[in-house]
Amino acid sequence: MLYLIPLVYLITEILPFFCMFHFQHNEYLFFLAALPVVAILFVALLKWKKKTIKKIGDEKLVMELISGYSRVNFLIKFLLVTFALAAVILGVANLQKPGAMDPVQRKGVDVLIALDVSKSMLAQDSKPNRLEVARQLVYRLIDELQNDRVGLVLFAGRAYLQMPLTSDHAAAKMYVQNAGPEVVPTQGTVIAEALRLGNSAFNSKERKYKSIILITDGEDHDPEALKLAIEMANNGVMINTVGVGSPEGSPIIDPMSNEYKKDNQGQTVISKLNEPELQQLSQSTSGVYIRLTDIGPAVERIIEQLRSIEQTSLEDSAFKDYHHYFQWFLAGAFLLLFVEFFIPERKWKTA
Repeated sequence: MLYLIPLVYLITEILPFFCMFHFQHNEYLFFLAALPVVAILFVALLKWKKKTIKKIGDEKLVMELISGYSRVNFLIKFLLVTFALAAVILGVANLQKPGAMDPVQRKGVDVLIALDVSKSMLAQDSKPNRLEVARQLVYRLIDELQNDRVGLVLFAGRAYLQMPLTSDHAAAKMYVQNAGPEVVPTQGTVIAEALRLGNSAFNSKERKYKSIILITDGEDHDPEALKLAIEMANNGVMINTVGVGSPEGSPIIDPMSNEYKKDNQGQTVISKLNEPELQQLSQSTSGVYIRLTDIGPAVERIIEQLRSIEQTSLEDSAFKDYHHYFQWFLAGAFLLLFVEFFIPERKWKTA
């Protein structure tokens, strides 16, 4: 039975310790897949060198001419560079371990802002244009949502989760500042996809404390959006909609040519605010619809509606003290490259 003691120690002491570690940016770990490719290329290089030696002439004579060359040193240099590359990748991924919790207590609502960045949002029936007015609205909203977590979805012909739910409001403003049509090259207004992606950012186990603020001109009719909104309402999600623009519409200036956008027949395209669809979406989820004409009252109305949602205690990673270990990997990579630099490809000279 004594042989079980090391196994029990491994399970109860060592494994839980390592399970506390995780990488902050797991997506960078995929670059480790390049290491086997590098190894294959190295083997191919060795074979190429061997074939080249045979092509040059008498193999024994060539080997005498390159007798000072060290295959071992060449292999060591390759291994050092490969391990250094692996260390850099691990460093960028940032291994970290949770530390002490900050005892800050707060209550709030999870708010996902879905912002339309399609080219129709460049129409100037709201000055200077719809998108800029929408940005100003979001800035003011973020300032008012001090106790709430905020996330951001940008959408046009496709939707992208630009920022997951977080209490880092400064980062949220930075993402909003960079929001524009160039972020989502595919044009259109896929409201349903934006709602679906926003809903996936919430905690699926909770049936309240969640709201999506949809800011758009709703130009393209999306029949799937209303059906999805009803499903989300049953899961406790409130959708508040903000219409940007005017029902009368306005032409769209192409920022590349600085001319009005035209259709296939050469007619100037007029982009109109689709109020009925946005009103249906908000009504189906006990939210409010607001046409954005004055930012101040619009913010007040949205905040008032959000405060009608029962608040819950929220825990956020911003309140955790993390221990980071990326510097050790980068230092190791530097040390490996430093050693590799001083290893010659020639054999070491002996006295």
